Amino acid sequence: MNTINNIYKRLFKGKGIVCASLLASGLSLASCSDYLEILPLNEVVLENYWTKKDDVTSVLSGCYESLASEGCLDHMNVWGELRSENLVRGSNPDNKYSEILKENILPTNDLTKWEDLYKTINRCNTVLAYAEGVQKLDPNYTEAQMRANKAEATFIRDLCYFYLIRAFRDVPMVFEPSIDDTKEYMVPATPMNQALKMLSDDLESVKNDAVLRYVDDSKMTNSEAASQAYENCSKVTRVAIYALLADIYLWRGEYDKAISCCDYVINFKKNQYEERVSNIGQMSDMFVFDGIPMIRESYANSKICGNAYTEIFGNGFSFESLFELGYSKCSYDNKYTSGSYMSGSAGRMGRYSAPEDYYQNVWTGNNVYFAKNDCRVYENISEDNGHFFITKYWFAQTQLDIDNVTDYKSLKFGYSPRSTDRSNWIFYRLSDVMLIKAEACIMKNDGDFRTAFTLINAINKRARNYTENVKNDSLAFSTYSSSREEMEKLLMLERKREFMFEGKRWFDLVRKSLRDNNTSYLANEATQKQKENAVAIKIQLADINAIFWPYNRDELKKNLLLKQNSAYSDTEDFQK
Repeated sequence: MNTINNIYKRLFKGKGIVCASLLASGLSLASCSDYLEILPLNEVVLENYWTKKDDVTSVLSGCYESLASEGCLDHMNVWGELRSENLVRGSNPDNKYSEILKENILPTNDLTKWEDLYKTINRCNTVLAYAEGVQKLDPNYTEAQMRANKAEATFIRDLCYFYLIRAFRDVPMVFEPSIDDTKEYMVPATPMNQALKMLSDDLESVKNDAVLRYVDDSKMTNSEAASQAYENCSKVTRVAIYALLADIYLWRGEYDKAISCCDYVINFKKNQYEERVSNIGQMSDMFVFDGIPMIRESYANSKICGNAYTEIFGNGFSFESLFELGYSKCSYDNKYTSGSYMSGSAGRMGRYSAPEDYYQNVWTGNNVYFAKNDCRVYENISEDNGHFFITKYWFAQTQLDIDNVTDYKSLKFGYSPRSTDRSNWIFYRLSDVMLIKAEACIMKNDGDFRTAFTLINAINKRARNYTENVKNDSLAFSTYSSSREEMEKLLMLERKREFMFEGKRWFDLVRKSLRDNNTSYLANEATQKQKENAVAIKIQLADINAIFWPYNRDELKKNLLLKQNSAYSDTEDFQK
């Protein structure tokens, strides 16, 4: 019996833990209790269990809980970031992380296991299999509610598959739940392009069934919405589905469809902003950057920056959030950020730190990546005695003055650390959608460089606090408009700056490699952090198969239909 079946069976054995607050918000993990004594194991139990609305919503809450588990979040972000140039060794990482940092990847490494994601997938499959039947039995469970719940489960399942596909390329695609021991799952891997199409078709079928927003926040300020309407960010909404669809279409090279999905999200955000302005007046923490409303770094009539970081990463559930895991609303720590980055009230370095060249020479304006008036470099990274701490997610609040920066003292930097390790984790926010659209505009046949540049520049302007009163230097279109290659370089650099340490960089490098049909850019970028064996690693990464992860050896033993990635199949460890 293969690994997937074992995973599924283990999932439904024992007690199901569903939190009371999780049922309310669809995410939070606080005040857990044994809400379900036994999850369905066979047809007899199924007949007695799947009879009312609460049966569906409780298992759906378990889907969110499973996505927020330490195993899921750690693996997803290891796959999406650790092999990139963004992360270097921090404080005493376990060997399994150290080996990946050195690009020494073996099929026996636990980080190649995927069972936590398949657990989440199976929970979603169970909701999708039984929700419709429950709706026919429970008169209080409307068809609209049922379809919305199925849209939520579809999003979470397909998000997990999207991570698996980007990490491993070809993966088993299972759309039926495992509920007992009578069904075998000896499933071959589906080729990447076919699997991505399955996901886009799947999401297209439910995208308009999802709830647009759970709480009417049209008369709330941003701070009120963050504290009262967090369900709009921590539960799957229609805009979250459109964001995921846009990302998948980008990977498929269907650029017009990606742009269309992005426009849906951007227009929703424009309307949401206009609603609030109409109801409560102009907000001092918002500014329209090149036609798109975004959170300002400084409040109106102030030059003190840090507000955008505070609202998006410090407080969470911000205006720009499309879907995030809301650890801040519960008593359950975000084990990924607390283990990986700076954490704890004393500021302990995690298993990773930032490369020194991200921070060097910032004050003089000679840093390769950041301008000296780019707030993100100071908010994301701190230096102490030659150690470069990753502070993104650790700061609860930041304040800084980027006018006339000459050294650290001139920043007048102030911050409040988190009192707990419960930073939210953002999967999609407005910046994602803007840069997905920008990339699609650059890469489509009739490249729209002007639109792409405007979107990139809007994000860059916000980071440099370019507003009506403070007009710092920004990018110039003429510098990049000469070719698609120059525009793409700008796009990749802005994605690097904006999403640094958010689990996206390696996937960006992989997507570009697939599009270019070579790994030159990826190999050059990824080996910048290598102090030893950089040349050998470049040669290794020249094989496009090597940019994906190997199947774990245990998976291959239990599922004989899987065939190991050729870049790893001759390793000594695999042969044992």
